[in-house]
Amino acid sequence: MQDYEVSVAFLGTWGPFQRRVFFLLCVTCVPSGYQTLSVMFLLASPSHHCHIPTHSNLSQDWIQASIPTQVAEQPERSSCSRYMLDQVQNLSTLGSLELVHNLSTLGSSPEILLSSLKQEGCKDGWNYSTEYYHSTVVTEFNLVCSDQWKQPLTSLVFFLGGLSGCFISGRISDRFGRKPVLFGSVAIVSVFSGAQAFAPSWPVFTALYFMIGLGQLSGYIAVFVLGSETLTGSTRVFFSNLALPFVFVFAIMLLPATAYLVREWRYLSLFMAVPGLACIPLWWLVPESSRWLVSRGRLQDAETLLRSAALENQVEAPRVIFLSSNVERTTSEKDESLSFLDLLRTANIRYITLMLWLIWFSAGINYFGLSFNISILSGNPYLNYFLMSVVELPAYAASWLAARSFPRRLSFISLALLGAIALLLIQITLHGHPAFTLSLVLLSKFGIVASTGLLYVFTGELFPTVIRNTAMSSSAMFSRVGSSVSSYLLQLVVLSEFLPWIVVGSLSLFSVLLCLFLPETLRQPLPDTIQQMGLVQRFRWPRVSTPLPKKSAKDQTSAPEIICTTHL
Repeated sequence: MQDYEVSVAFLGTWGPFQRRVFFLLCVTCVPSGYQTLSVMFLLASPSHHCHIPTHSNLSQDWIQASIPTQVAEQPERSSCSRYMLDQVQNLSTLGSLELVHNLSTLGSSPEILLSSLKQEGCKDGWNYSTEYYHSTVVTEFNLVCSDQWKQPLTSLVFFLGGLSGCFISGRISDRFGRKPVLFGSVAIVSVFSGAQAFAPSWPVFTALYFMIGLGQLSGYIAVFVLGSETLTGSTRVFFSNLALPFVFVFAIMLLPATAYLVREWRYLSLFMAVPGLACIPLWWLVPESSRWLVSRGRLQDAETLLRSAALENQVEAPRVIFLSSNVERTTSEKDESLSFLDLLRTANIRYITLMLWLIWFSAGINYFGLSFNISILSGNPYLNYFLMSVVELPAYAASWLAARSFPRRLSFISLALLGAIALLLIQITLHGHPAFTLSLVLLSKFGIVASTGLLYVFTGELFPTVIRNTAMSSSAMFSRVGSSVSSYLLQLVVLSEFLPWIVVGSLSLFSVLLCLFLPETLRQPLPDTIQQMGLVQRFRWPRVSTPLPKKSAKDQTSAPEIICTTHL
């Protein structure tokens, strides 16, 4: 099966069939992109303070004064406490407004009178700012103060859903096909997003959010793998590195626009179900992966699909598309390579898998850590989120250009190193240089997104067809583990405000080091069996004192063995 792409070369690379698949797969990734960072708006926490009930009969001056003022970097009203309401009422009836006015003429204020009073929690609830959000999950279920821990937990549950989806969908996709997983994921996202709009409580919302996370990432992985296996040559690189990420980013950019217009979280959840429902009819237009069909030994189905594609492209298919020897070899391989544990079966695939898992873990922390730390940008949250999304477009363009002409390892190392250096420099400019800090944040986002986009292609090219979707899903699963940690990583600011940036930057440097040991895949045919995978690279320090002897032609190492060693 090493010559699969040679066998299907009669189709060409950009005929009507390829254009149809190209367009339809880009459309089917919109639901996944639309849901990626929905937590930013569904769980937005606007400024708030304790509610003072109307039956307290306090004037507006006394209501304002009954909220303590906290002095940190700048004075602000307390979010979780107020002066004891009974004592405030007694004081207001004794002194009334005349005392307030008298104190005001002396340069004092009601706060001075109240500063010696005891404080209490927000027994009557909270008043939330409606400047940017009319209603969120946080404001409706009061996930603040003593229940503030539920906010990062909800994000964690969403990412754990993605982790579970990657683990489950990979095996299902390699056993039953790419297409059922793709449209099953789209259906899960749409159905549970619509149901989420009617969640009566926080536990129900969180359970539904887990299911949305389960379908969100697995759907994108299925689209990526299906496109990578159906398209060939430069079209595959263009789809994987530029077209699909661009559509994904545009879907992400649609979310702040929708949230700006629809500021009630329940209506927003309903709107987020629409793209997935619109994609369901595409089931009858998107074909299954012919490469996967051959890897499963379903030769007749694969040839029927390819002959139909040949008719659509108006080309003539050969009488025999796949040799029987190739099919037999593939059929014997497929029964041995469907298990998740087979990613660790041999030493070579085990080393590659473990290194990629660590790299994907780092990528997940970096991407979502920056996205959730959007509070570093002051101003309108809708605009800030839009800017953080827009920077991904040139990042994916750089990833595509790098994938076309430059080695995978060199490109990934350069882009990841750019993001890591920018992250480490943020701690120098965090105070006093807001414009430069913003530039570093966007630069680090550029490097992280570009390297991650290249990592998708690199990972897909490293693993064989018989286990590619399982490998991609397991890698995305570790990325989800990293993204789950990212919501709590920012809590390290209690120890040091620079520590989160140092940890994330160090992880990026570690992923750069690991990438040095991965085999190069530029202009190499996609492997279809585990035996065809590239070999892990090894370092050899140059030996100046003992140069290697020259070998005769008959003693030269064979070509596959020459590829496996790199001298740096």
